[in-house]
Amino acid sequence: MVADREQQDALLELLNTTPVVNGVVQDQLADPQAATSWQQAHRGRGTTEEHRHLLQARDALQDVVRGSRSAASLAPLLEGVTSHPHLSPAGVSWEVDAPEERRMAVEAVLTWSALQETMPGRLRPCANTECRRFLIDRSKTNKGRWCSMAICGNRMKARRHYQRTRDGAAG
Repeated sequence: MVADREQQDALLELLNTTPVVNGVVQDQLADPQAATSWQQAHRGRGTTEEHRHLLQARDALQDVVRGSRSAASLAPLLEGVTSHPHLSPAGVSWEVDAPEERRMAVEAVLTWSALQETMPGRLRPCANTECRRFLIDRSKTNKGRWCSMAICGNRMKARRHYQRTRDGAAG
């Protein structure tokens, strides 16, 4: 599977649904109404069962990307999922067959896998240890460190500058 930009962005949005706000982790999918809206905005049905599977996938994928859980931990999310060949003038493509309530979760795992294959190491956590967000580094140099230069990048640069000036004044 090759993940297109829309699928990559949807995965990143899913991973980033647990940001730190004023020092406290927020779960943007905890509220059932907000979760339903999010699911429907991302081509889901908005059901409770779909939500449950999506949260399992999000939590597992966050841990895998952070390196605190192995990729093998994603296997239960793919149980019973099959794929079938689809022939067209462009060649063979594979269509995934998953229960509808698990489709969003399965697509998230498959998109993660496609990113691992086509852009290894480019999906990663923000380098700001106080942030829980993720980024996909699409830069040529693969040196992106921050989920947002405007937020975390500036914050971390300002912190380093303050530390250097403070250390210089003390010495």
